Amino acid sequence: MKTKRLIQYSMLFLLSATIGKAQMTEAPAYPLITHDPYFSIWSMTDELNSETTKHWTGTEHSLLGYVQVDGQVYNFMGQPVPETEVILNAAPEAPYTAKYTNANPGDDWFKDGFNDSDWKEGKAPFTNRDGFGGTPWKTREIWVRRVFDLKDVSQINKLLLRVRHDDDVYVYINGTQVLGLQSANGKLEAFPMADTVARSLKKGKNLIAMHCIDTGGESFLDAGLSNILKTEGDNTILPAVQNSVEVKATQTLYTFTCGPVDLDLTFTSPLVLDDLSLMSRPVSYISCKVKSNDRKKHDVQVYLGASSDISVNQNSQLVKAEQADAGALGILKVGTVEQPVLKKRGDDLRIDWGYLYAAAPKAEGVTQTITGADAAFTPFNIKPGSKSEGRSLMLNTVYDLGKVGRKNKEALLLLGYDDIYSIQYFGQNLKPWWNKDGNSSITKELAAAYTDYESVIEKCEDVNKTIYKDALKAGGKEYAELCVLAYRQAIAAHKLVESPDGEILFLSKENNSNGSINTVDVTYPSAPLFLAYNPDLLKGMLNGIFYYSASGKWTKPFAAHDLGTYPLANGQTYGGDMPVEESGNMVILAAAISFMEGNTDYADQNWDLLTLWTQYLVKEGFDPANQLCTDDFAGHFARNANLSVKAIVGIACYGMMADMRGEEEVAREYTELARKMARDWMEMADDGDHYALTFSNSNSWSQKYNLVWDKIMGMDIFPQEVYTKEVAYYLDMQNAFGLPLDNRRTYTKSDWIMWTATLADSDADFEALVSPIHKFARKTQDRVPLSDWHDTVSGRKTGFKARSVVGGYFMKVLAEKMD
Repeated sequence: MKTKRLIQYSMLFLLSATIGKAQMTEAPAYPLITHDPYFSIWSMTDELNSETTKHWTGTEHSLLGYVQVDGQVYNFMGQPVPETEVILNAAPEAPYTAKYTNANPGDDWFKDGFNDSDWKEGKAPFTNRDGFGGTPWKTREIWVRRVFDLKDVSQINKLLLRVRHDDDVYVYINGTQVLGLQSANGKLEAFPMADTVARSLKKGKNLIAMHCIDTGGESFLDAGLSNILKTEGDNTILPAVQNSVEVKATQTLYTFTCGPVDLDLTFTSPLVLDDLSLMSRPVSYISCKVKSNDRKKHDVQVYLGASSDISVNQNSQLVKAEQADAGALGILKVGTVEQPVLKKRGDDLRIDWGYLYAAAPKAEGVTQTITGADAAFTPFNIKPGSKSEGRSLMLNTVYDLGKVGRKNKEALLLLGYDDIYSIQYFGQNLKPWWNKDGNSSITKELAAAYTDYESVIEKCEDVNKTIYKDALKAGGKEYAELCVLAYRQAIAAHKLVESPDGEILFLSKENNSNGSINTVDVTYPSAPLFLAYNPDLLKGMLNGIFYYSASGKWTKPFAAHDLGTYPLANGQTYGGDMPVEESGNMVILAAAISFMEGNTDYADQNWDLLTLWTQYLVKEGFDPANQLCTDDFAGHFARNANLSVKAIVGIACYGMMADMRGEEEVAREYTELARKMARDWMEMADDGDHYALTFSNSNSWSQKYNLVWDKIMGMDIFPQEVYTKEVAYYLDMQNAFGLPLDNRRTYTKSDWIMWTATLADSDADFEALVSPIHKFARKTQDRVPLSDWHDTVSGRKTGFKARSVVGGYFMKVLAEKMD
């Protein structure tokens, strides 16, 4: 007994020692400010001061940090964005018309002397999309000519061509081709032009000509020109030396050497899953702690800046800023002049309503100003006064810390965002959760965040330890590091609101895919994180789908795919259905909630729908027809063995819930049916030493990740030999960066690998399947928030980034909690 206790104490000591060490120190991108799909700022490089910080979409959302030590300035965060001026407006900036044709105009159409008198004239943009107020373009190709006047070309410094195109585009300026791309983008993108192009512009009339080809789907064409203004910068600014970076569940921590002082920089987004008031509060902390490293005292000032671009969809939008006091805090506030609340929907979009707030303690030595972007080039020589309107303004806060010795002095900035209304839910605009009753305000939230600073940091540090400890115990160090990296990304791809009926709604955005809101087959892979730490949030991911059917707005006998396109949840906008996929997902997740809570209270509220969807699975699920599953990028295919597993497990889940409800006969009927289907499945999918991709395709294979629920909930529908056979086969199919999704391609989904790995009986097999994902996260060349869809040979992103589905990494943690 004494020996056993010694072993237990030793294990606890080793676990505590491991938790105390650095967590994730390498990542494809580093989360800085993470709250929801709009308020989401990242560093896409290993060195925080080597590049401008960005929104997850890749658009610049600039945060800047400098420290001045005895007169010498060091840059520790971001890079300043040069100020630009529009010299030729694109459509979002001001309406314009241009000549166009949809018929091939022949040679020389892009030259000045070409006769375009028989061309039509239309208002930009040219698109087949509604809501842009432009000219309909529904043919394959379009040619556009736009003549424009310039009064002065002598002040052009660096010319930028800004184009939004869908798809292929070719652009000419004054008869010379300056751009040719075979691709599409979702916003006005700036392309630097050679000096020869700038010199070709002349006083008076000029011509920009464009040819765009729609290769399928949406079409779009719009363009303008900008000039990067000359800046009187401080050429003596030195880069701070970054010594370390560490990602924890709720924090990202950097350390720097800035000459004779050391600087610790910490970003904290308090995403505490069991405290919804705190989790939903849209306020992050940026803390700079400075101390001497040479035992001498030094004069130290710290600059922290945030760009107004954080509050716009495109940096061409006009913003208005103001300065105010709020109790113990000084506040800078900025937002668009237009304020188009909930007027846009889509994927590659940023918020352009509501207001960004930068708050700092009102104290001696703290100065706040609002300036143009050029002030960031001379951060400690900002002229008094504030600029209240313009584009790409900077919210500046300077802290004079005085003499700094061996004891830390702190500069603290609170960054918040008030979106006023967050989601439109079946025609009704909903306030954010933190103000769901309309009794709060962003200034109250900022004040509370400041007052509670120390206790909030303590809570966040507890979360950091818990998340890492749970994952370390479940799956080892590399697994724990991946869970830490996934934590904030998974949560911040959602928005928390309350429905008109008082139900919690935790609505995902299908980031970097199609922008759908509350997609069921995004909820499904995301679920393990929320099941493990707060099942109420998973209920918030299911409630809207249940309401959609129960209200009669969705009338099909299977579950819907989504509720719309973010942030408008007014009904499904996805072009097709996933009948077996989504019905199985909803039944399984309702059962998982019942399992975690030990009762069917939640399922009981929606029992009629769960029954309807289970009956659909019984009828159509075992040998699925030609339809999509969650991996819809792989296309339609019939007789999908893994989708069949989902249907079987879904039927078994219904039987399990019926048993919990005391309906013994119903439970026996559906459980026995599921077991019979499982036996038939084993026979039909058998392919020797593994099970096939489809029932009709031998010499094929796929990950059977849907089996995991049968294992972790102990339903025993499939015998152990299925897991054992599949895992053994998977271990031989791996490439350098992971296990492919199936035999058809070398790409994979890392969330599904985590589920597949959880089927393994041994720690060694689990870690062997997880380790290549860890390698991908550290070594991929794609510097974006963690991608869940990558190539297992090259380690490159195939698609997708910043999605909530990495919450699925917590499947092994969930399995431990369910055990």
